[in-house]
Amino acid sequence: MYSTDLSWLTHLPLLQYLDMESVNLSMVTDWPYVVNMLPSLRVLILDDCSLASANQSLPHLNLTNLEELDLSFNSFQHPVASCWFWNLTSLVYLSVHETALYGQLPSTLGDMVSLQVLDLSDNSNNLSMTTTNLKNLCNLTVLDLHASLSYGNITELIERLPQCSSNKLQELHLFSNYLVGFLPSIMGHLTSIVTLDLGWNNITGPVPAAFIGHFAHLRTLDLSFNHLTGHVPSKIGHFAHLRTLDLSFNHLTGHVPSEIGMLANLTALDLSGNDLDGSITEEHLDGLRSLEYIDLSKNQLKIVVGSKWQPTFRLQKAYFASCQVGPLFPAWLKWQVDILWLDISNTGIIDRLPDWFCNTFSKAKSLEISNNQISDGLPTNMNIMSLEVLHFSSSNLTGQIPPLPRNLSMLDISRNSLSGPLPSNFGAPKLDSIILYSNYISGQIPTSLCELSLEILNLANNLFEGELPQCLNMSHMVYLLLSNNSFSGNFPSFLQSCTSLRFLDLSWNRFSGTLPMWIGSCSSLRFLRLNHNMFYGHIPNTITSLANLCHLNLAANRISGVIPPHISNLTFMTRIYILDPYEDMLSEIQVVIDDLLIEIKGQQLNYQGAPVLEILSIDLSSNHLTGKIPDGITSLDGLVNLNLSWNQLNGEVPDKIGTMQSLESLDLSNNNLFGEIPSSISNLTFLSILDLSYNNLTGRIPSGRQLDTLYMENPSMYDGNTGLCGRPLQRNCGSNNTSEHGDEKRDEHHSGPMFFYFGLGIGYVVGLWVVFCALLFLKAWRIAYFHLVDRFYDKIYVFVVVTWKSFTRKADVR
Repeated sequence: MYSTDLSWLTHLPLLQYLDMESVNLSMVTDWPYVVNMLPSLRVLILDDCSLASANQSLPHLNLTNLEELDLSFNSFQHPVASCWFWNLTSLVYLSVHETALYGQLPSTLGDMVSLQVLDLSDNSNNLSMTTTNLKNLCNLTVLDLHASLSYGNITELIERLPQCSSNKLQELHLFSNYLVGFLPSIMGHLTSIVTLDLGWNNITGPVPAAFIGHFAHLRTLDLSFNHLTGHVPSKIGHFAHLRTLDLSFNHLTGHVPSEIGMLANLTALDLSGNDLDGSITEEHLDGLRSLEYIDLSKNQLKIVVGSKWQPTFRLQKAYFASCQVGPLFPAWLKWQVDILWLDISNTGIIDRLPDWFCNTFSKAKSLEISNNQISDGLPTNMNIMSLEVLHFSSSNLTGQIPPLPRNLSMLDISRNSLSGPLPSNFGAPKLDSIILYSNYISGQIPTSLCELSLEILNLANNLFEGELPQCLNMSHMVYLLLSNNSFSGNFPSFLQSCTSLRFLDLSWNRFSGTLPMWIGSCSSLRFLRLNHNMFYGHIPNTITSLANLCHLNLAANRISGVIPPHISNLTFMTRIYILDPYEDMLSEIQVVIDDLLIEIKGQQLNYQGAPVLEILSIDLSSNHLTGKIPDGITSLDGLVNLNLSWNQLNGEVPDKIGTMQSLESLDLSNNNLFGEIPSSISNLTFLSILDLSYNNLTGRIPSGRQLDTLYMENPSMYDGNTGLCGRPLQRNCGSNNTSEHGDEKRDEHHSGPMFFYFGLGIGYVVGLWVVFCALLFLKAWRIAYFHLVDRFYDKIYVFVVVTWKSFTRKADVR
């Protein structure tokens, strides 16, 4: 319903009550001027009307009789102080809940002394009241500021509240406001408080005994999700009218005081998420005859009561997770026939289920009994129960699965020792989640599952075999995990309708055939594991349409062809993923997913639950892939693990491999890659495993302290690449060049004398020919030459004759 014009209201001057809740008034910008012309108006309700603003300027206010104004669930998005209604001193009720107002509350709020109910809640913690005083609002009974204040000190805030002699404030809602400081000991001006909600803040220190003494009429006390320390005060028993006590998720220590048993009107007690220890005895519990809700989980408490003790209360919700309840199954629960939700997981029970189990808990909606040692099988009469959720994992259950409660929607009996085939009929037509991983269940999946509209099916780590029924209704399937069985057949064709599928794990089975082209239509898929099967053929190019994919494992199949060239379209892997604690699927994953073995960093590591989402990984190893590594793969900056080993890939390692800054494990071993290792690889500072062995890589290994460290941890990372040289290998890249220079020097050494003698011979010949030509053509030179020869001959002849005669004379004398 909508309206574009409210001018017709001006014809109703005597109108006193106007309620236009949920009427779309987004086109009516003058609504304050229209209602200001209704002087008799007492009640104005315009919540959820898509109003755009409330900061219009009204020179004269005619709404002097207006007592109730409700503008909640609109989106004003302007400063709260600019609103036109702060001068309406006649207002008794004012609500601007969830209106996107922000800024400092106006001081005029302190003058609205007629106010009884003030609701400024859920304004995204964008309001401030550091200078606003409410001390004079003596008629105020309800003040709701939850999730509105951006900051504040709890003591200072309390001091700004009404401090009248006849204080009427009964409800104070301040949870989720980032309040800090200690709980004030003096709060005597708030003696009428019935509801005090200070949960989800940053309040520290102990709970003062004097703090408790002020609230004689208190019915609800919520101090949950703060940082309170110390003990639970023994004076807590003085709250005679207390109905709800929530001290959960603080840092309280010590024993729970037995005085808590004095709270006869208490209906809800929550002490979970602290560090409390000691025993909870009959003395603590006997006096709580009105108790309907109790949560003592996530402490170190021990429930110690007699085997024949009968409680005075009848619980509807009871949570004792991680308390010590066993070893025997608690007999006192037999009397809790009104129980709807029960959690006794991890409570040290070593026993069997009692005979009264199904009858006593026949009304129960949810039972959590995991992580105990409860033996034998599930009760055969479970079909009489009204159960909707059953968590019974990690126990010692044996035998087969009996007929289940008809209303059951979630069944988790994983990590047990159940055996035999699945029942031909589960007897639970509303079943949408079946978690049976890590049992010994065998046989084939019955066709009765075709009648279920499943969202979760986890049959991993069992003994199943055969083909999957093709009639399975997968339109709502979110998790399908069938790993580590003996399933066979082609890739399941019924998955073509799985538009909601996020997790698909068919690994470690005997599936075969080719991967379908339509796999790219599973647009929600985030986790795809098909490794260790017998798939063959090419990787469909459409697989790169899975923009949300964060984990792809096709290892150990018979897949051939090239890596899809548009692999950069896997855009989820282009950014670092950090778990969002508020993501809706995280709590599901913790329950649904077993330990996942992921081969990373050269070993198989176990990841359980949500942390597996942070391991962005591509593993295509041990196939028959050929061709080059696509350059686009380097745009997947968020990848933590990339394994392309044991294929027949060729070409060079992508030059921009160093831009993949998140890589912790890179394995390109046992391929036919050639060329040099890109120098950018030394930029991978988070890398803890690198394997480039058994390729045809050549050239100098890039330098870098990170690579040196990796080599020390894995000296075989460069093996089988005879062309690689340089540190850290004992193969000097300069050895070839050195030998060449040596040869040159040897050549120079040998060729030097040869050139000398060759030049000498040429000179001798040339000189001889010069002399010969001179004698031949110059007569004077000839005469002089022969004259010189004759004179030289005569002198030699005389020297020889004289020397000989002298020698013979000496011989005769002797």
